[in-house]
Parts: sequence; C-alpha cells; structure tokens
Amino acid sequence: MSMISQRQGFRRMRSTHSFWGFDPILTVAVGLLLFIGTLLVYAATRDWYAASGLDPEYYLKRHVINIVIGILLAWGTTVIDYRMLRAYTPIVWGLGVIGLTAVLIPGIGSEVNGAQAWIPLPGGFQIQPAELAKISIIVGMSMLLTEYRHENDEPTNRDVMQSLLIAAIPVGLILLQPDMGTVFIISISVVAMIGASGAPSRWVVGILLVALLGGFGATQLGVIKEYQVKRLQSFVDPNADAQGAGYQLRQARITVGSGGFLGTGLFDGPQTNGRFVPAQQTDFIFTVAGEQLGFLGSGFILLLYLTIFMRAFTIARRSTDAFGRLVCIGVLSWFAFQTFENIGMTLGLMPMTGVPLPFMSYGGSSMFANLIGFGLLQNVYARQRG
Repeated sequence: MSMISQRQGFRRMRSTHSFWGFDPILTVAVGLLLFIGTLLVYAATRDWYAASGLDPEYYLKRHVINIVIGILLAWGTTVIDYRMLRAYTPIVWGLGVIGLTAVLIPGIGSEVNGAQAWIPLPGGFQIQPAELAKISIIVGMSMLLTEYRHENDEPTNRDVMQSLLIAAIPVGLILLQPDMGTVFIISISVVAMIGASGAPSRWVVGILLVALLGGFGATQLGVIKEYQVKRLQSFVDPNADAQGAGYQLRQARITVGSGGFLGTGLFDGPQTNGRFVPAQQTDFIFTVAGEQLGFLGSGFILLLYLTIFMRAFTIARRSTDAFGRLVCIGVLSWFAFQTFENIGMTLGLMPMTGVPLPFMSYGGSSMFANLIGFGLLQNVYARQRG
C-alpha cells in the first residue's frame, strides 16, 4: 500500500469512526466565554455571600461542576457520527416530552419565579427540561425535513407539517409552565430551520402570522400571567412596575452604564457587590460584565459571540448533507437569538423574559444544553468531509 493511500485511509478512519479534527476557533471562543462567565459568576456572588456569613465560593463551585458535566456531555455528543443520530432521534424527542410532562406533575416539578419548570434533584441541584427540549426539537425537525428526499429536493408539505408537529407538542407543554422566553427561542429556531430547508416561503410567513395572532390571543384570554404582562409593560414604560420589573430594568441599565470604558475592575463593582440587580449571576450576568469589565470587556464578549455565530454558519454552509446543515442552522439560530434577547433585555432593548446568557450564566440545565449544542456543531465539523 502506498503512502498516499495510507494517509487517505487514516483520514477516512478519523472522520467516520471517531471524533477528530474539531474546530479550534469555535473551541477557543466557547472556552473563553466559559472562563469569563466563571469569573463573573464568582464576582456576582462572592462578596454578598461572605458578608452574609455564607460560603463565598458556593456558586463558583457549582458553576464549575456544571461546566465539567457539560463538557462531558459535549464530548459524548461528538462520539457518535451525527448522521447516525437519525436512528436515536425518536428516543431523544420522547425523553424530552417525558421531562416536560413530568415537570407539570405536582410533587415532581417545582415552581420558581411563577413558572413550574424545574425538577429538584439530590444535593440541591435541579434540572429544567425545557432547556434540553431545544436539542430534541432541533434534531427531530432536521430528521423529518431531510429524511425522505434527495439533497436538492424541497421538503413536501407533509414533511413540514410533521416537523411542525414535532415542535408543537414540546412547545405546548412549555407554554403550560409557562416559559415564554424559551418558547420565543424555539420559535425562532423553527422558523430558521423551515426557511433553510428549502420549504416554500409561505410556510415561514404563515408561521410568523400564527405566532403574532397566538401572542395577541394569549394576552386577551389571560393565558399570559400577570408578572409576564408587567414585564412587557415595564419594557414600554420602565415606571409601570416601579418595585418589580421596572426596578430590575432600571438597575440593570444603571449597572451597565456605571462601568464606563474600562470598568470598575473585577470584584470591585459597587452595584454588583450591593446586589442591586436581582438574578445577576443568572439572567443578568451581563450587568456584571458591563460594570466590572466596562465597554471594552463587554465588547470583547460580544466579539466572542460573533465568532461563534460565524463559525456555526460556516460549518452549516460547508456541511456535506442536508441533515447536518439543518442541525447547525437550528443551533446557530438558538444561540444567536438567546444571546440577543438576554443582552437586549439587560440594556432595555428587549422585554424581560428570564433567559440565561449562553455559556456564561449560572444554571446547570442551560449549560448542559449549550454545550450539547456546541458538541453537535463540532460533530458536523469533524465529519463534514467524511
């Protein structure tokens, strides 16, 4: 056997039988966000917990544990060729629906901030099935939109209807919690995947119209809870709920603005250390970056996110099959909109919906789901030439 044929055979073995050749730029960008997020979670909680006589490293330890578990899940996602995920898609989707159903059962699910969206676990941990449902919806829709057609064929109306049903059942269960932020993120991913699949544009227009009419109808029928209505009112008028959502929004903008160009320095932010912003280690972690790292540090974080989005788009564009391309589009639209929504609500540009900042906010379920999505991107990248 010649040297050239040996090398070609080795490349095929690497690309088809094991995870090899991950995207270094994507990995570095995600790794830096994880590192910065860890520092900011510690900065958001250390002084307050120490002053209260509690363990100042409580959140730091748990955040690191979440990252380690998430990295293991990401690695596990890359072990199996993503093209073989089709066979496991019904199982993944079914487990997602079971989790979303279980969280609504009294005695199993627990309510936090008006939403029954968590399942308590031993050791004080808890899991949020809605976060992991994003993965099952993306993989399930990608399978149905590409299962029975050739590479250049458009999905049929039946394919689109079946894929929408795959998304509609989990979304309906999430609405019962209710968790409108997650519903918005999933909806954006659904629209992006339908559009990228080659389906007629009328499907995208129809989905958007249904979403608008559904949101209006939910408001009129009282499906949206009072605290969610107040969040929308505070977005339009920050003084509408002065002691609730309006207070949180004003404090968030004050905290971000107080950092100036260079910031007050890590662990030295008076707004952060005084806990003026509720949920600053979770949904409002960007306020800590704005105050302590300033415009320069916050800009660097945005640059890292932009790098992730660009690499995800490049992986999708270079993917050799439609299934991998749609999986990447689903993950990309999820990451991009959730980042935009989180930072936008921090700056008062978007309504408050209670969604965490990918790879940075404290929260196990969100971290697990984000790193599984990262693993899917790496899986497609490693085998796009296989």
